[in-house]
Amino acid sequence: MGQIVAAMATVHAPQLFTRPPSEDPKQLDADIAAMGELGKTLDQTKPDVAIIIGSDHLETFFLSSVPTFAVIAGERTIAKFANRDYDLPTHLPFAEQLLDDLMAQGFDMAYSQDAELGHSFAAVFEWVLSGRNIPVVPIFVNTYLPPLPTTRRCEALGKAILKVVQSRSEKVAIIASGGMSHYPGTWKYSQPAFEFDRWAIQHMERGNPDVLLDCTVEQLDEVGNTEMLPWMILFGAIGKQPGELITYQPTWHHGHAVMRFIPGRMQAPEGPAPAPRWDFQNLGGYQFYKHPAPSSYKLNKLIYDLRHKQRLRIELLKDPRAVAKDYGLSAEEMARIDTLADESIDVFRSLKSHPLVELGAHPLGVLMCLVVVQAEGRRLKKEQQPVVNN
Repeated sequence: MGQIVAAMATVHAPQLFTRPPSEDPKQLDADIAAMGELGKTLDQTKPDVAIIIGSDHLETFFLSSVPTFAVIAGERTIAKFANRDYDLPTHLPFAEQLLDDLMAQGFDMAYSQDAELGHSFAAVFEWVLSGRNIPVVPIFVNTYLPPLPTTRRCEALGKAILKVVQSRSEKVAIIASGGMSHYPGTWKYSQPAFEFDRWAIQHMERGNPDVLLDCTVEQLDEVGNTEMLPWMILFGAIGKQPGELITYQPTWHHGHAVMRFIPGRMQAPEGPAPAPRWDFQNLGGYQFYKHPAPSSYKLNKLIYDLRHKQRLRIELLKDPRAVAKDYGLSAEEMARIDTLADESIDVFRSLKSHPLVELGAHPLGVLMCLVVVQAEGRRLKKEQQPVVNN
């Protein structure tokens, strides 16, 4: 009978790849070292397959189709981010049985044979798998485009995955990529809910995931933790296993956590237990990441395309109004489209939303778009500078 021999939860921040000057390199190095410890756990437990559970940052699925859950079931698993490419073997028999059995258990799973995955998966491939010859089965869960799956539905999916594991013969590692608190692209980006993170970690160390599984997705949105939904799937698969915190790095915009859960090998820490409940404000509905209105489709489509098409980025930097006109943007959207190239608008540390977010653009989409458009602008300026020979 197959079994889960290791379970892990890890950060996947894009800054680990890009290492911008705004970050503390010591914190990034601590994250990468902790992910290396997860890799050592793989060496010790020797899994035959790694199930990677991750989220999308409006990179793979966005306007055309947004599945709640999806299995990547092609012959190869492809990921790209920050000029790095990954091409890993998919454990196709496992992936195909997951699809069949999960459907039979009542989960309407989507699947893709050619999805190009983003940094949620690329970070695991780079620093956890790190060249190890372990076939993978990626599973996607929607975390940023409501309606989102409930925490208990994610737990149920994890339990269903466990049944599939037990019906086979392989040793399995489950790696949940995501978390913890951050609000990318919103006015609250520079104010993560660090205290919630620390409270949640104390419960996870004690093998008490129920306090998190009892949270609503709207509450997770309130504390910047919808990316913990992949972790909820992990908890469903492993049950109440005490966890080990390898690192927690409170950066200026994000709580970076790396943990591992080795079934049957870990003990809960001693000392007083944390409070049984978190005092949510319960503001009503999603506060930071909402379903984009169809009226903003053209704007969101342009922002998505800019992230994937270099030629379009160059055209925008040369003549933003012409690009906006080609996409049929409204007069108000057209008047603000040049803000994508304006590095004086600081959506990273200010307590104001970006002007395009105020017009209906998805906050995360805008943030990721700003990164690539402004990097393109800096590259072009550098190329245009005359070379001075000394």
